[in-house]
Amino acid sequence: MSEDPTRGAGAPQPQPHPYGPGGYTDPYAQAAQQPAPPPPAPGSNHPAPNHTASNRMPGRSALVVGAIALALVSGGIGGAVGAWSMRDSSGPVVNSLDAPRPETQTIAAAPEGSVQAVADRVVPSVVRIEVLGRTGAGEGSGVVLSSDGLILTNNHVVAGGGQGARLTVYFSDGSTAPATVVGADAVSDIAVIRTEGRTDLTPIELGSAENLAVGQEVVAVGSPLGLQSTVTAGIVSALNRPVSTSGDTANQASVIDAIQTDAAINPGNSGGALVDMEGRLVGINTAIATAGGQSGSIGLGFAIPVEQARRIAQELVDTGQATHSIIGVQVPSRDNAYGARVVEVVPDGPADRAGIPNNALIVRVDERVITDGDSLIAAIRSRAPGETVKITYRTADGEENTVDVVTTADSAGR
Repeated sequence: MSEDPTRGAGAPQPQPHPYGPGGYTDPYAQAAQQPAPPPPAPGSNHPAPNHTASNRMPGRSALVVGAIALALVSGGIGGAVGAWSMRDSSGPVVNSLDAPRPETQTIAAAPEGSVQAVADRVVPSVVRIEVLGRTGAGEGSGVVLSSDGLILTNNHVVAGGGQGARLTVYFSDGSTAPATVVGADAVSDIAVIRTEGRTDLTPIELGSAENLAVGQEVVAVGSPLGLQSTVTAGIVSALNRPVSTSGDTANQASVIDAIQTDAAINPGNSGGALVDMEGRLVGINTAIATAGGQSGSIGLGFAIPVEQARRIAQELVDTGQATHSIIGVQVPSRDNAYGARVVEVVPDGPADRAGIPNNALIVRVDERVITDGDSLIAAIRSRAPGETVKITYRTADGEENTVDVVTTADSAGR
């Protein structure tokens, strides 16, 4: 995913120099202003100093000469002190290389709630996925769902190689196994694969994203740039971010309701785990923001909440297909209105039955503020079909109304 970089605040203005309007004055350059030493005795082979050249020396050259002189003098002092120390020191010489090696000690268990303890618990449940196909190749990460080989990952990870691509799963213990796709869904960017011949895997513990708070500590585990079992830590930096997993901000078909984190996420982390400090899965890492030509982490990563990922994964396992909630309206991704402007109401759809008119401005879903069309789509898709939500909207004359709308299933995601 790509986002516009934040605009800068402009170039900094020149500030007064701390050494006054004359600029920096090198104290060592004052040596050039001291009286010249007396000329050498008659008959000496040393040439007399050229006072004229010294007096004409530019200020910058004087700084350089002063610095060199200081270095030479310091070197002389250091040598003298070193020689004095060696002559007068009567203590033994100590050399770290002569010290005995420390005895190997058993490492105590990591403190509960530490990043180390989280890594110990989660790393065995996160895998690297390699994809090789006729149309392309790629790699990503995945999360173990069952001991017999079900693995949760991103759709864009397994779709990279095209139809019939070969999947290989790499486990944290160094073993590998081939895998096949159970089901994949481009709208939610969720896929489930199954490895062959494994019954001893460690499933991850599923947590909840509903109680996450901004500022809460989280840990990301995955295989960025192919570096398996990489652990990074950060916080939840925002919630309910509408993000297009396709990288196209105008493509409403792939907008998800994402958790934002500053835990370092890079290419290859996709499909990996975002966990809380008890090692429970709260999200599936799926996208990063980029600035300009950069392609690595800039501290803005996004994960699919575990509730949505869990529901879609179960549907893919059960039926091979996924469903998505809609309320039956068409809205632009963004416009000048602060809210989601309804440009079309689907006849006899959920919104129509609830009495939402054309040109209404939807401003809230339950208690969540809606700022544009993408945030409305993300909020509705985060619910399961059949759930009832409260929609607050304003009419053209400014009247505000709140109605109950029962979501329904549709792959278009409107």
